[in-house]
Amino acid sequence: MTHKEISPENWAPAKGYANGILSKDGQLFVGGQIGWNSQQIFETHDFIGQTEQTLQNIITVVEKAGGQITDITRLTWYVKDKKEYLARQREVGQSYRRVMGKHFPAMTMVVVANLIEDEALVEIEATAVLQR
Repeated sequence: MTHKEISPENWAPAKGYANGILSKDGQLFVGGQIGWNSQQIFETHDFIGQTEQTLQNIITVVEKAGGQITDITRLTWYVKDKKEYLARQREVGQSYRRVMGKHFPAMTMVVVANLIEDEALVEIEATAVLQR
C-alpha cells in the first residue's frame, strides 16, 4: 500500500474526494476543507466563523491521521472576498490563533471567483509531515 485514506469518524462521507491521504513516508495531504461541520452543515455564514471551523476541520483530519498541529507544513487558502479578508485581518488572526496557536506553516492566499459549495466563503487545503 502506498497511501491510506483518512476520514474522521462520524463525518458525513466525502463525495468524490478524500478528506486526507496519508503516504507511507508520513506526508499527509488534507483536501480542501470548508466551514461546515462534520455533517456538512454550515452553522454560520460569517467569514470568521467559517474560517475557524475550516481550520478546526483540518486539525481533525490531521489528528485522525495520528498527527498534531505542529506537523502542518503548508496551508493554501482560497477566499471569495478579498475586501472582507483585508478588512477583517485582525479577526482572522485571532481566529487562527484560537485554533492553531502560534504555529505558522508556509501559507498561500488565493482569491477565487467562487467555490463549489455556494455557502462556503473560504476553503483551505493543508500538507503535514507526520513523524514515523
